[in-house]
Amino acid sequence: MGPVEFIVLAFPEEQLRVQAVAALGDLRRSGAVCLIDALVVTKTAGGELLAAELDEFEELQGLLGGRDAARLIGPEDVAESAGLLDRGNCALLVLLEHLWAAEAAEAVREAGGRIAASVRIPPGRLAEVKAGLAALAGAPSTDASEA
Repeated sequence: MGPVEFIVLAFPEEQLRVQAVAALGDLRRSGAVCLIDALVVTKTAGGELLAAELDEFEELQGLLGGRDAARLIGPEDVAESAGLLDRGNCALLVLLEHLWAAEAAEAVREAGGRIAASVRIPPGRLAEVKAGLAALAGAPSTDASEA
């Protein structure tokens, strides 16, 4: 089994965008991930919290295909995820297995290893670091031995 991850994808509207769900469906169909569960959470402009299965939305039906396991995202997950949303926003909660990493994960387990930590680096932060490194590579040397 590959690493399993719970992801909260937040959107600045009360309606989930079809293209976001379709992109996840494409990953599933390619074999990169296995969708275990998914749920839509909405915090209305009035502050009401709503949770619904994807198949409850006509325009989203079939985009992710069938579920590969039981419904595992529960009320606690919904409540915690709602804390990340502003009023008038929604989120897609996704529990998925990274099939692309399954072989490597199995090899690590067979060697007695385990994932001890995992940190997601935001794309904006990575871009900042790359820009900083590029600037350093192009900057004149400040090595005292060259003076």
